[in-house]
Formats: sequence, structure tokens, C-alpha cells
Amino acid sequence: MLPNRILGKIDLWTDPVSLLCSEKLFKCVSGWFTKPIEKSPNSSDVHENMRKKLVAEMKVENIKQFLRSFTKLPHLAGTEQNLLLAKQIQGQWKEFGLDSAELVHYDVLLSYPNEKQPNYISVIDDQGNEIFNTSLFEPPPHGYENVTDILPPYNAFSAQGVPEADLVYVNYGRTEDFFKLEREMGINCTGRIVIARYGKIFRGNKVKNAILAGARGIILYSDPADYCAPGVDAYPDGWNLPGGGAQRGNVLNLNGAGDPLTPGYPAKEYTFRYEVDEGVGIPKIPVHPIGYHDAESGTILLTPTFETFLCINVILSIFAILNRIDIVCLLPDRYIILGGHRDAWVFGGIDPTTGAAVLQEIVRSFGKMKMEGWRPKRTIIFASWDAEEFGLLGSTEWAEENARVLQERAVAYINSDSSIEGNYTLRVDCTPLLYKLVYNLTKEILSPDEGYENKSLYESWLEKDPASENNSCPRINKLGSGSDFEAYFQRLGIASGRVRYTKNRKADKFSNYPVYHTVYETFELVEKFYDPTFKKHLTIAQLRGKLVYELADSQVIPFDCRDYGEALKEYSNRIYKLAKKHEEQLKLYKVSFDPIFSAVVNFSKAADEFHRRLAQVDKKDPVTVRIMNDQLMFIERAFIDPLGLPGRKFYRHVIFAPSSHNKYAGESFPGIYDALFDIESKADQREAWEEVKRQISIAAFTVQAAAGTLKEVA
Repeated sequence: MLPNRILGKIDLWTDPVSLLCSEKLFKCVSGWFTKPIEKSPNSSDVHENMRKKLVAEMKVENIKQFLRSFTKLPHLAGTEQNLLLAKQIQGQWKEFGLDSAELVHYDVLLSYPNEKQPNYISVIDDQGNEIFNTSLFEPPPHGYENVTDILPPYNAFSAQGVPEADLVYVNYGRTEDFFKLEREMGINCTGRIVIARYGKIFRGNKVKNAILAGARGIILYSDPADYCAPGVDAYPDGWNLPGGGAQRGNVLNLNGAGDPLTPGYPAKEYTFRYEVDEGVGIPKIPVHPIGYHDAESGTILLTPTFETFLCINVILSIFAILNRIDIVCLLPDRYIILGGHRDAWVFGGIDPTTGAAVLQEIVRSFGKMKMEGWRPKRTIIFASWDAEEFGLLGSTEWAEENARVLQERAVAYINSDSSIEGNYTLRVDCTPLLYKLVYNLTKEILSPDEGYENKSLYESWLEKDPASENNSCPRINKLGSGSDFEAYFQRLGIASGRVRYTKNRKADKFSNYPVYHTVYETFELVEKFYDPTFKKHLTIAQLRGKLVYELADSQVIPFDCRDYGEALKEYSNRIYKLAKKHEEQLKLYKVSFDPIFSAVVNFSKAADEFHRRLAQVDKKDPVTVRIMNDQLMFIERAFIDPLGLPGRKFYRHVIFAPSSHNKYAGESFPGIYDALFDIESKADQREAWEEVKRQISIAAFTVQAAAGTLKEVA
């Protein structure tokens, strides 16, 4: 749970350390307020100088050293090595001046291969002879041959089983791929084992689709077309995936539930637990990953006279995980959270440790400022999450344990997962509330890109990846899922964002980065091929650090509701265009989008009026400033539906949710989108369109209610 020091207790302010705060506090009926300092007419200069000092403190060499240190050994969640890493980070944070460092413990369901009964796939001919068998281990990278405790490739939470059946190739295993097989090609997957290539969508969605199609098992493989860039050598001579590499990863479909056995509640000793066979999102069929050498060698798998034998012995059991939490605070009841995970499938050279190393340097820099007497206006919470790779478990369990407090006090969550997934340009995913802040901060940071010397990060980002709707500004993506911001944004309605370096999305057709979730994610991979100077890492550290600083120390929370209004206009027009493909049905069933359009117009007007008042607010009146800040903080919360989305009750944001067909991607107006998806195939058309109307009404009500929260407080 949250440390007592940030639960608003009065005795916090009797601590001598807290007396170093640059502003005094006073308490009134409505909460804590910063009292204006009349002798500091240049407080904005102080704010600017401290921000510059924070950024200047960040060093390339430190990030590089942290990355090297954290990636020397495997550190999978639930293992001894990951516990040791948590304690190492805890000790370093204390050295950095964060003396309230603590480890928060949860007992969650994890999944590992059975070392005594290894997983394997084989092909049996019509005489019963085995003619093909997958390799069991990835060849280790150079320099790591003697490292122990490297688990072989597997898919966490796969069902155990030994199905034997003929094989069907299902492309990427997407919803549309299964539709094509069944509806256009007349191929039935019931009772068969299917093989799908990785890429395009979250692997758990592939497994879910295979289950819905009646498959008895699924094999996942990394196709060179998706995991090898043209003209690039395989690691260690290049950054492509070697043929023996196989992508690990969980195959859960949790839909935001957290620990599969304690959905919605923290996995503590007092919590009721379901039995494993009743757990949320755990697939009922065996799943196993292979590399492309095995896939190429096993092309005979598709021969009808041969059968594929899939033997999976994955063990599921409850293990302890540890989150590392620390705070720097002034206002005890307003929180800015910077969090990222440290657990990795093996060494985690890119995922997550490029992010963990950056987080470490940000914490060190803030810690130095704290030791020199600085305190932010709002509490900053730093978090090193555990078990992200097993379904975002560490971050979700902490969010569940502290949900009531966070809903009342959390201003924003900034994610610190991988800092690079490519080295071409910046990628940003965030709430529209953060658009202007991100744009403004990137204009202040120098671009690390070659050929852009003395230009800003904003300029290189704009040139390389302009927005498709408005090419006068860079592209910003909707938040989907796949990292630790999920519970904070999608369930609790806390404004969230993430930034990192990425590939050229137009030219680079390979999926993600080629060695994703394999043993070849090493420090040397990053140093040699992705960011030799570590300047891109430093750039991400500066941007994440500045985001946290501005959110924590600005007198007025730097959100802009007008950008939300513009985004809602775009999203409502887009969902209407999707519905217009069924124009006859819209007329027949009297489906109107007018309520949404009207609510969006009202929201935009309310946002404009709110920011007009905000520009005129008396900054010396702490009560008025507090009221306006509360309206800004709670606007994201206003888009939360306590009932959640149909069939996905832990996804409660009416405007944004992970796509039902790809957890990684964000979808706008998800309730309406899901109701419209494949609607023409629904047996009861009237009922299907009634659901569309119901989702329109929920969206319209929510947007209108959000507009109401921006009105002037009488």
C-alpha cells in the first residue's frame, strides 16, 4: 500500500526534512494548499532554473552503466535474481537520497516451464515415426555461454496438454484471418492444431481467436518477413533475429483484471483466490513458440498425412513479486507517478531495461535535488514494477490495493518501459490532456538524430512522423495496453502517457524489433546497434523527467482540455463513418449519432470557457487555484464508466480502451466500435443495433457529464 508518509497525515509535516520545503502549507476544510510566497516575485524563474538543473544532472554514462549492471544476468519475475535486482535498486535509491524506499509484496500466479518434462513439438508420419522435433533451447549469445538460469522459450500460462492433430496455417491469427479461413476458404479449425506467425497483434489475442475457432492447440513462430530487416545480419553480427531465436511472452486475456486468481483485488494474504482452473484469462489450450529455423524445417507440418504432436508441461503456481516504491513530496494529497517494470524474460537488454536504466537516472537526478533541499509542489511517486511480463501484475496489484486513494489524489501517471524499440524518431502515446505539454517540452530538447544537429526534438519528430489528420504537428498515438499504465488510465481514469524512440513506421515493415523477448536482448545489442552514444536514452530521460517535473511543480496543472475536445470531434466523426457503412440499417433501426455530436460540441465549448477563466485566475488565491486544478485533475476521471465495457468490466474508460482484437492498439469510443464490429453477421439484427444505440447513449452521457465538470464552481 501507499507509505503512511503520503497519506496526508499531519505528522508528516513535523518531520524536520519536510521543513526544507520551499513553500509553507496550510490546511483548510477542502484539503492541502500551497501558500503563495509574497517575497518571491520570480518564482517562475526558480521553477525554470530547477527544471534546467534537473535535466543538466542527467548523464549518458550513468544510463549506460545502469543498463550494463541490470542486464548481466537473467531476472525473470518470481526468481531469486529478480529479487536481488529489486534489493539492488532499493539500495541505490536510498543512496540517491530517497530514504523512504520500500518493497511492496504480492502473491500472484506465475508460470514457468517444467524443467523435468520439457515442452516440445514433433511431427509423426502415418507409420507413427517421429520425423521432426523442435529444438529445446536458444543458442546463447556470445559472452553469455556460461550464464545459468536461462529458461527455454515458452508461452507463460499455456495450458498443459498433449494434443495430436493435423495442422492449419492461420497467418497472423487475427480475427480477419480466421474469418477468411472459415467464410471464404471453407477451412474449419475445429479439432486441429493451428500455427500462426507472431506480429500485428498481441499474442494473447491470437490464442483467444484459436480457441474461439475450436483449435486444440496453437504454435507461434517468428517469420523472417516480420522479424528480419532486409540487408541486416542476424545477431551478433547484426540486429536481426537468429533462426534459433523464439519469442517468449504471456498468452493471457486478462482484460485489465490483474492477477488471474484475484481479479479486481490485490493479491495479498487476506484475499480470496479462485482455483487455477477458474482463473481469469488463462487459455484452455496448449501454446508454444518456435523460431523460424524450426518453422522452415517443419514445413512438412502442413502435409495432411502427417500429424503434429504438441506436448506442453507449463507449471502454474503462486509466487511472490516485489514492487519498489519511493516518494518525494510536498503536497501529501496530489500524486505524480513515474513507474516502469524491471522484470525481463531473460536479460532484457531493450525490454524493459532501457527504460529501467532511464528511470534510475531520473530518480538519481531528482534525489540529488531533494538532498539539496528542493521539494516539488506535488508528491512524486517512483515505482519499479515487478511481473509486468506476466500480465502487468505488479503495477495492477498496487493500483488495486490503492485504488480509492489514487482515484482521489493521483494527477498523472508517466510510464517508463523500454526507452527504445528503434532509433528513428520519437513515439508518444498519451491522453489528449498532455498533447500541448509534450509538444512544448520537445521543442526545448535538442534532437539526438543525425542530420538534425542544433534542431529540436520536436522538429525532427515532426519531419519524420507528422500526424495524418494534421501534418502541422507530430503524430501522437492513442493509449492501448501492453504496459504498466493500463490500470491507471483504463481502469482508474488517471491521465497517462509514455514516450520512447521507435522505428520508421512507414519504411520498416518488420514487427516490433527483431530480437524481442529472446535471449539475444543484451547490453551489447543496444550498445552496438541501437544507440551507441546513448544520446537517445538521454533524450528520453530528459523528456520523461521534464514531464514529471512540470506535472509535479507547476502551480497550475499543465493539462489542456481543449485538445480533448478536438480529439473527441475526430473520434466521433471516425466512429460515425464506420457506422455509415451500414446506412440502410441506421435508418431502419433509427440509430442516430446526434447525441454524441451534441455532447462533443458542448464539451468543446466548456473546455474553451474553462481555459478562458484559467487564464484570468488570480494565482495568489490558493483556494481558486486549487479548485481549477481539481477540475483539471478530475477531467480524465469523468470519462470513466463504473460498469465498464461489455464483457470487459475492468476497462472503464468510455473514450479509450485496448482494441478487443489487439490488446496493444488503442481504440476510441470502444463500446460503440465493439458493438459495430462484424455486425452484419449477427443473427438478431434488431438486438445488435439496439446495443449500438445503447453504447451511443453511454458515450453521449459520459461526454456531456465530463463537460459539466468543467463548468465554473458557484
